[in-house]
Amino acid sequence: MITETPKLPESVTHEDGKFNLYHINEIYKVLAHKISQQLTDELKTEIHITSGMWGGSYLVANEIGKARSNIVRLYCLVNLPQNSPLDDKENFEHLMVQYHQAFKKTFARYNLNFVNPRWGETIPYTNRQRPTTALQMWEQNNRVKFLRAFFVWNKATWEDSITYDTIRNLKVIKELLDHNQRYQPKRSPEEYKFLLQDVLIIYYTLQNALTPDFLEHAEPIMTNLLKKFLGGLHDPKMIEELYQDVYKNAIVYGLEESLEGPYKEAGLDIHRVEDWPVDKINWVPDQLKKNVGSSLLETFAGFKAHLEQKAGGTVH
Repeated sequence: MITETPKLPESVTHEDGKFNLYHINEIYKVLAHKISQQLTDELKTEIHITSGMWGGSYLVANEIGKARSNIVRLYCLVNLPQNSPLDDKENFEHLMVQYHQAFKKTFARYNLNFVNPRWGETIPYTNRQRPTTALQMWEQNNRVKFLRAFFVWNKATWEDSITYDTIRNLKVIKELLDHNQRYQPKRSPEEYKFLLQDVLIIYYTLQNALTPDFLEHAEPIMTNLLKKFLGGLHDPKMIEELYQDVYKNAIVYGLEESLEGPYKEAGLDIHRVEDWPVDKINWVPDQLKKNVGSSLLETFAGFKAHLEQKAGGTVH
């Protein structure tokens, strides 16, 4: 059952222009709720959509959810029900229109002008039968570069969808970190930087599920990498050195290990996630729900508590 509509935040930035990631996340939740209601009314079938931030910047925000660095791209995950009227191409196209119109209208309140919507791109390393697709819009006021939403085909809580998506993201980063590949062609500093950012996202998302031995090995490397990012990482030589550090220390394999075991117990191979049954899209084992999902929820509950303490009342 769809509950009462949550409220949009009054602002999404602080005095210095940095985003509040708790409030950005609330926008995605509000829009998912509103569009669920609209579709339920129009299609005469209950449609329940969930959504929240993607990208991991909230994992290193301060206690009230303020970003520690300048956010130049906005991302979100949107989880759609299977076996619903949204399976119909016309209804799905209508959903895309609703979403890009909602993004434009809502973010305009905060002086973000998103235009030129494009959708339909299939995301690599997602389910072959029901692949994840993306909607992207570009921002005209130069506050950020773009907003990109990933549409995933199975109902799930936000924290479960984030946990599940680390499997896909691990396969992306492994393209440049796999020791079994005989030759790794040199890439541009920008490509290495994107890779290192994803390594940080996955590491801090899965931190509570990592083995003690791997944590001891990886923590100094990840702490140094995060420090360099927060300080502003622009030097091409430094970027390549950081990449080599992550590569030589086999970081990707320790990250994989935290997911392999729990999924293997359920008969699922994370190395073949594209071939999983469609009902296992967005599925997360209880062990990872406890170690990863709970931690993600606690992060945002902490933001909310500190914002309320600062404001002296309830925040939305």
